[in-house]
Amino acid sequence: MSKIRILPDILSNKIAAGEVVERPASVVKELAENALDAGANRLLVDIEQGGRALIRVGDDGCGMSRDDALLSIERHATSKIASDQDLFNIRTLGFRGEALPSIAAVSKLSVVTRDAASDSGTELTIEGGRLVNVAETGAPEGTLVTVRQLFFNMPARRKFLKSIATEMAHIADILASMALAWPQVQFRLTHNDRVVKSWPAATDPFERAADVLGGVPRGDLHPVELSLEGITVSGWISHPRAYRKSASGVFILVNRRFVRDRVAQHALFQGYSQRLVKGQFPLAVLFIQVPCDQVDVNVHPAKSEVRFARPNDVHELIRRAVAQTLYDVDRPSWKPGGGHETDLKTSQVREESESFEGRRPVGGALSLDSRGEAGFEDRGWKAAPTLKQELPQASVTIVGEAPGLDNRGPAKAGLPQVHEEAILQPSASSLQPPASSRLPQSSSLSSQTDLWDKRSFDGLRVIGQLHDTYIICEADDGLILIDQHAAHERVLYEQLTRRAENQRPPSQALLVPETVELGFREAQALEILVPHLGELGLDVEPFGGGTMVVKSIPGFLAGRDIRPLLIEMAEMASSSAGPTDPQEVLDFCRQRAACHGAIRAGQALSPAQMQALLRQLDECGNLSHCPHGRPTWIKYETGAIERSFRRV
Repeated sequence: MSKIRILPDILSNKIAAGEVVERPASVVKELAENALDAGANRLLVDIEQGGRALIRVGDDGCGMSRDDALLSIERHATSKIASDQDLFNIRTLGFRGEALPSIAAVSKLSVVTRDAASDSGTELTIEGGRLVNVAETGAPEGTLVTVRQLFFNMPARRKFLKSIATEMAHIADILASMALAWPQVQFRLTHNDRVVKSWPAATDPFERAADVLGGVPRGDLHPVELSLEGITVSGWISHPRAYRKSASGVFILVNRRFVRDRVAQHALFQGYSQRLVKGQFPLAVLFIQVPCDQVDVNVHPAKSEVRFARPNDVHELIRRAVAQTLYDVDRPSWKPGGGHETDLKTSQVREESESFEGRRPVGGALSLDSRGEAGFEDRGWKAAPTLKQELPQASVTIVGEAPGLDNRGPAKAGLPQVHEEAILQPSASSLQPPASSRLPQSSSLSSQTDLWDKRSFDGLRVIGQLHDTYIICEADDGLILIDQHAAHERVLYEQLTRRAENQRPPSQALLVPETVELGFREAQALEILVPHLGELGLDVEPFGGGTMVVKSIPGFLAGRDIRPLLIEMAEMASSSAGPTDPQEVLDFCRQRAACHGAIRAGQALSPAQMQALLRQLDECGNLSHCPHGRPTWIKYETGAIERSFRRV
């Protein structure tokens, strides 16, 4: 007797249904896609008990005749494709002809439909995949599909459904993604006869996007648009200060189809590189338009994934579009504070910095070189006055969240000696954003030169320091607080990046080479990086076993303990969770070197030193965030301060 047998239709239909119908949200997705393909302008979804008891989807689309209604419940029956060529040029959301028969196989299904050419409608009743009744009925043009007792004949699948709240959340997410792609369509979702969400038809897609994302100030959503060789990316992304703790606020739609695509999502996050700290995720609505013959939507049973013919082009286009928008909107623009008096005081500070040329260093802090630019030696200057009073608790514009950062350094005592090369003097040719921040030239984008020539921080009037950690500055429209560690970290990182592209950064040979003991795996990983570490001014050689010898270090790390930095680099290079591309690993090393070399919290600076740091910050491509994504500055609006004092 043969061991191989052909499965009964009812069993094969249940197996197929298991691929298409995972949960109630899957039913809503398939039925809503059919409604949109039918040209619906109104889509009403009613749910009971999270979809276990009832799922009803009604639309005012083109509807079906009696014959088409009967064919629609047959497997692989569709009006949307007819040939192999159509399969590779999909222009509709549904196309397999699996939705209704798969749903019917695992529920008690009712379909009421009528097209414009029919005088009456048709009602079909199916239970567990078996057609029970066909009847003529009165009905408006369109289709109403009612699904009762989902998985009634598959108790094991029904058992694995989550809570009512969880299933409703999935349904709401599905409809939200569709509402984004079809703003001209009205969507309404009810649960147990109560309206959960209603999106009226919108003439402005931005209003629909802002409504779906919810809780985000409209001013924090910025448009994105860029095209390249037939591929277009458009939509809106959030300012770095508006973020979530998960990727739930990211909506990626390819040809108006919501997908979970790793290529697009990775490109989005890369566009936000160094603008969000770990664990923060942006909000985004991205519409990717790709020629239909250059994207395969038939790679997943639920059609939730796609495959691009040119994935690298799509990735780079998204990354560039996002990075350009953030570059444009994230550069601060304020007027210097204090009027003529400010200009005079700033001039005095600069004269003071120029007068330091040739002075003999006597003690340890940020200094200025002969050109009035910042270097690091201990000049024995008097610390700038500090402000000890609390700022008013008023509404402020904050660039992101400012959680604590490790490696911030000591608060008061035990400050390390800081070398004169801690802030490097860039050449004229290097005054451009680093490679990681450079953006595409496009006639549709604002001039990068105009943005780069716009100096923001140097014109501020420096008032003093708060707790020897934050530089306090005055602008015409408010008070600016600058995190001196984060700001200097950004300066050092970008100077290291520019130096890596042009020449080796200045380094200092050690009179007595230092040895660092590492584990075997860490030593092996670091040994691979040795040729690249020279680009940072760090000369390291293996010395046998797990020992590494450090012969020279970057100038700005002079006087610092090099062991923690080298151990951190080695652990990252050997970690399976870390970056794998050599350039990404090297970039991480630049970030950590900048962090270890930057001035610390609790380090007093003179007015001249602070002004020099601000000038250096102006020359950065991303001057609003440190390489970890923390903000370098926050702003207290004058109006908020005045309201706190009840002056207005």
